Amino acid sequence: MINIKAPFRAAGSFARASVVTSMVGMGLLMGGAGVALTTPALAQAAPGSISAAQEIANKFSSVKTLTGNFVQFGPRGDQTEGTFYIERPGKIRFNYNKPSPIRVISDGKSVVINNRKLDTWDLYPLSKTPLKLLLSDQIDLSGGKVKSVKQEPDMTTIVLGDKSIFGNSTITMMFDPKTNDLRQWTITDAQGLDTTVMITNVRTGVRFADDMFTIDYTRIAMKR
Repeated sequence: MINIKAPFRAAGSFARASVVTSMVGMGLLMGGAGVALTTPALAQAAPGSISAAQEIANKFSSVKTLTGNFVQFGPRGDQTEGTFYIERPGKIRFNYNKPSPIRVISDGKSVVINNRKLDTWDLYPLSKTPLKLLLSDQIDLSGGKVKSVKQEPDMTTIVLGDKSIFGNSTITMMFDPKTNDLRQWTITDAQGLDTTVMITNVRTGVRFADDMFTIDYTRIAMKR
C-alpha cells in the first residue's frame, strides 16, 4: 500500500460542458477532438527510460482481468469512490458509489457514461480516449509516447502522450517499483485541469458475468 499524504492529481477535459457535468470530472475521456491544443508538446524520454517503461507496461498488460476499489479526485477537489472491473482487451466498468448516479462502461469498441438518475447516455469511440492505451492487449509505448520516466524507491512514474488520441494532454501512470502493479493514473489536459484515479484492494485473474461490459445500444438510440 502506498502512503499518500495528499491526493495525486490528474485531469480530464471534455469537448462539451454538458459532458463535463455528467461525468463529474472523471478524467477517463479527453480525446483530442474539440480540445484546444495550446500547450507545447513534451519531449520524448531517453531510449533507456523508454525500454524500462515498456518492460513495466508489458507486465501490466499481461494481467488480463482485475477488479478493485477506486478513489477519484476531481479538478475542483471533489472526491468520489467506487468499484472498477477490467478485462483486456478494451473492457472496463466503473460503478460509482451512491449518491453518485454515474457508471462508465467500455465494451471494447465504445465507452458510455450513464447517469442513471437523469437517464442520460454519452457515447464515445474507445479509440479516442486514454482508456485505449490502458486497456490494450499489448501496451505499445513506441512512437514517442513515453515523455518521461521517474524511478524512485516507492514509486515509478511514467508520463505518456499520444497526440493522435490525447492532443497535447498527457496520462501519467504510477506503478509499485517492486511488483510493477499499477497504483493510479493521472490525466492532465491542455488546460491544466487535473483528475486522479487511485486504485486499491486489487484482485487479478477474476471472472466476470457475461453482461458485465454490455452496452445497451438500443436504449441509447431511443434516448436520441
